[in-house]
Amino acid sequence: MQIWIVDFGSQYTQLITRRCRELGYSSQIFIFEDVIKLFNEGKKPNALILSGGPQSVFESNTPYELLFKDTKLPILGICYGMQIMGKVLGGKVARGFQGEYGLVKVHAIKNNIFKFQESLTWMSHFDHVEGLPNDFDTLFESVNGMVAGMIGKKSPWMGLQFHPEVHHTEHGPEILDYFLKDIAKLKEDWGQNEIFNESLNDVKKIGDNYVLCAFSGGVDSLVAASLAETVLGKKLFCFFVNNGLLRIQDLKQIELLQKNTKLNIEVIDASDIFLNKLKGVSDPEEKRKTIGKTFIEVFETKVHEFEKNRGIKFNYLLQGTLYPDVIESISPHKKNGKSVTIKSHHNVGGLPERMNLKLLEPLKWLFKDEVRNLGRTLNLKEEWIMRHPFPGPGLGVRILGELDKIKIERLQQADQILFEELVAGHYYGNTWQAFTVYIPVKTVGVKGDARSYEEVIALRMVNSVDGMTASVTDLPMSFLTKVASRITNEVSGIARVVYDLTSKPPGTIEWE
Repeated sequence: MQIWIVDFGSQYTQLITRRCRELGYSSQIFIFEDVIKLFNEGKKPNALILSGGPQSVFESNTPYELLFKDTKLPILGICYGMQIMGKVLGGKVARGFQGEYGLVKVHAIKNNIFKFQESLTWMSHFDHVEGLPNDFDTLFESVNGMVAGMIGKKSPWMGLQFHPEVHHTEHGPEILDYFLKDIAKLKEDWGQNEIFNESLNDVKKIGDNYVLCAFSGGVDSLVAASLAETVLGKKLFCFFVNNGLLRIQDLKQIELLQKNTKLNIEVIDASDIFLNKLKGVSDPEEKRKTIGKTFIEVFETKVHEFEKNRGIKFNYLLQGTLYPDVIESISPHKKNGKSVTIKSHHNVGGLPERMNLKLLEPLKWLFKDEVRNLGRTLNLKEEWIMRHPFPGPGLGVRILGELDKIKIERLQQADQILFEELVAGHYYGNTWQAFTVYIPVKTVGVKGDARSYEEVIALRMVNSVDGMTASVTDLPMSFLTKVASRITNEVSGIARVVYDLTSKPPGTIEWE
């Protein structure tokens, strides 16, 4: 990866690498300590980008000057990164008495660089560079008279007080591309061919081994398995665990993939096992952990039986791990214990250690949109690679409180109705995620001229890019009322349908 991005804890760090890749340049995120370690080993990138962050340069004793030893290494400092640059290189950074937040207009001071004279930019800072370091010129100035950008006269260094990676910044891609192309002199090296070849090489490296895949049928596992199959052929085995908490569409999808792909998919029906383990469990976190633990137990038992019967030994576990998962694992917030757990996530993380397996993660450098494009390169059907995300615990976290077969069946029926109407109305592609939630609260209704006292289904439809934030999908009232009518008429025990209008934040996408 020719661009290294130093993550100082900004909520926008992922966006920096996404924008670099969209412009055609490979990039990777590191924490400061790892960058210095690599520097000491004699390794360097073609360009370095310093992210923003919540801290203040006045409260840090970190030796940031180590980043600037090589005066020929192109460096872009964004927000906190610019303040680091300003302080280390001898400029004056002032403590903020009045910060700049949200949309702020800036003026281009060096008019011969950019085609635009002014731009709306996204700001989020308190401290600011008040005096430029030697051999720097002002690049942008905000309407508040503050330095909004600076550029080295001799060195390939540039600082921006605003965030060019955020889409609210009008000319963000143009500004970022100027640094990468004109200052850093980089050549484009990231596109569909590079993504395919790099991911494929990860599979080729493992040699002649049997590989096991915990297959969900979702976009990530499907693309990872399809990619691996092109190299491994019949040495790849996909095991799909039916935990009894799946949607009707999920089971149909697996049948479809069994018939229409080369993947060797074996279904393990463990629905009764899961439901027995979940009896009496109502706390959301306990449900997630119980489902995750049970999955590992069921999967491990089945695989050992399979290995014994077939006389083979699996050496690798194939996972559809994506780059956001990797970034989270190296986050400075995580390493410093600053992050807050909103809810635990279900994965197969316990399997490699218990089963003595090595991990094969060919998608670990990719974002979701890049994975979908890789699926297109593999000639997978569009409806397969554009499926909505579905949580590992499945309907277990979409039924509030304790689970039982009746609630699961009712939610499956309601969810299938929503799915059918989204497809029929051509709305499925207009929303990032759509699902139903079972609310075990009885409300009064009228059915067949008689009083009913039944429970509630909530509709949840949101738009998002990566799940970090989400807005409610704006769908016609005629569509919503049709879905509500079908659910209350076709699903027994349901008297009322409501629509969740909560964005993320303050809510999460899932209810549990």
